Amino acid sequence: MTGDRVTLAVEDHGGEGPPLVLLHGAGRTLADWAAVAPLLARHHRVLALDLRGHGRSADGPWRIGEVLGDIEAVLDEHGLPGALPVGHSLGGMLAVQYALDHPEATPGAVNLDGYGWGRPDQYVGLDPAYVEERLVQVREMAATAAGRVLPSGGLKDLLAEQRMMSSRLGIPYELLEAGVRRSVAERADGQLELRPRREHALEMLARIDALDVFALFHRMDRPLLLGRALRPVPPIPGLDWFDELMAAYGSGLARDLAELAENRAEVTVAEIDGTHAMLLENPRAVAEAVLGFTAGLSPE
Repeated sequence: MTGDRVTLAVEDHGGEGPPLVLLHGAGRTLADWAAVAPLLARHHRVLALDLRGHGRSADGPWRIGEVLGDIEAVLDEHGLPGALPVGHSLGGMLAVQYALDHPEATPGAVNLDGYGWGRPDQYVGLDPAYVEERLVQVREMAATAAGRVLPSGGLKDLLAEQRMMSSRLGIPYELLEAGVRRSVAERADGQLELRPRREHALEMLARIDALDVFALFHRMDRPLLLGRALRPVPPIPGLDWFDELMAAYGSGLARDLAELAENRAEVTVAEIDGTHAMLLENPRAVAEAVLGFTAGLSPE
């Protein structure tokens, strides 16, 4: 494509009914929706896509406006400009921003656990200065992992990690393997790297940090579903402080979402039994939450 648009990889899950477009999280791919999409396609026309720089989509500078333009181009190409954006993690943030930017066409938005790191004062029971120090460490770890080049045998090791995760979280291994293989690309020098490429991954992380998602929520004047994971992410060996941080964040998020839903009639909050990896852990609960929400939308 020309200009600032790039060509995106799309999987059409078919189905009939009001259209949905599924948006994955940062560093993930459309493979994350493999177990959810067929459940949604029983009642909807469903498209899933790889965001720019991810999976099998083309590379390009990572700016929110251009990313949203990519999505718009895909929907126009498929004749589905009024599709409801349904996103997980980063994809959820993008879904809300897309709905705000397309008020005439888009009936609302679904954000599944896409809240970023929040503000330091959202971490219940922890000193904001301490939280800020820890968030600096979290961001440094994310930046270090961005666009990682795999050493010799690295893919095998990465798949072994996925098998361990499969056992720990009860996720079918084939779902995890498909996601990893779709995220790995061969460079010109023959080495393997995780997409998006480092330069674009760092741009993406900066854009995520700059998003004030609750400000976006308050701007929405159409139906908005906000999904929240009920279980914390698994512990990270050697980072005992991370568990405390996430528990404090979870408490603050639950409080703030409940307050938002109480004061905004268009907001629905769904609590989903799973961790942030809910699409893979509990696809049926995710699909039920989305279908319950879309059933209440006014027909076009």
